[in-house]
Amino acid sequence: METLWFVLIAVLWLGYLFLEGFDFGVGMLLPVLGRDNAERRVMINTIGPVWDGNEVWLIVAIGATFAAFPGWYAALLSAAYLPLTLFLIALIGRGVAFDYRGKVDNPRWRKAWDVTIVAGSWIATLCVGLLISTTVLGLPIDANGDRVGSPFAAIRFDTVVGAFAFAGYALVHGAVFTALKTEGEIRERARRLAITLAPVALLPLIALLAIVAGLWAGVVVVVLVAAMWRLLANRDGQSFALMGLAIAASVAILFGSLYPNVLPSTLNDAWSLTIANTASSPYTLQVITWVAGFGTPAVLVYQGWTYWVFRKRIGVRHIPAQ
Repeated sequence: METLWFVLIAVLWLGYLFLEGFDFGVGMLLPVLGRDNAERRVMINTIGPVWDGNEVWLIVAIGATFAAFPGWYAALLSAAYLPLTLFLIALIGRGVAFDYRGKVDNPRWRKAWDVTIVAGSWIATLCVGLLISTTVLGLPIDANGDRVGSPFAAIRFDTVVGAFAFAGYALVHGAVFTALKTEGEIRERARRLAITLAPVALLPLIALLAIVAGLWAGVVVVVLVAAMWRLLANRDGQSFALMGLAIAASVAILFGSLYPNVLPSTLNDAWSLTIANTASSPYTLQVITWVAGFGTPAVLVYQGWTYWVFRKRIGVRHIPAQ
């Protein structure tokens, strides 16, 4: 049962990185791809119906960790509380900006909220990348599962590479999604940007995978190259699907290398937290398994229906006057 929940938590993180990845990317690229207010409204509208639903994957991933592996939850979140606090502030500011941006017809007002969207997207992306890379690469924790050292112990060269790994992926993923969901000049601009950014922006992800799993990083390289090839051929949907396959392979490599640990100790391997010494009781795992069995299909159906309803491309011609 512990292994099942470890896999389920990895799947929840995969869903979050894939879905929130593109809407973070759209936010990061807002002033780059949106040359005027109408184009920026187009970009925001591509994620408007789904961005808050995408965050459900994060809530469920953290909640599942708390329920299934309370020891993992306690050690990781207390050791990395500074980046987590920054992450939450960024998410709150970004969410408020989406709602308030159009409330006042004033260029300065909109520009202030646009800056909030961009900054919130960048900060949140970097923080979640730091959190996941810290989980995989470990922390200086002692025999009691407590962090040793300063509150900045989670910030190291390898975890910073992990932070930029997800940020770089989100940039390219967001550009591919924009190409998939828009029409006209914005679409062409997004396609060109994704192809231009990919060789540099995706390097940290490849570096992280190479640090963790060596040659297995080559699998992801092949998939990413295929994604850009399909984008060059104007197959935006296939490129987007391959970007999803790339992050799925990355999560499989990262969490596969982590198992059976859930938080390695960089001080002593014997002090690493594992699925065995951090899991809840068998009865608790059985109860939450039944809850997940009934609740998960309903959430998937509802979210899938939302994406289907808002599946069509949009452009400047669909934006009403201010």
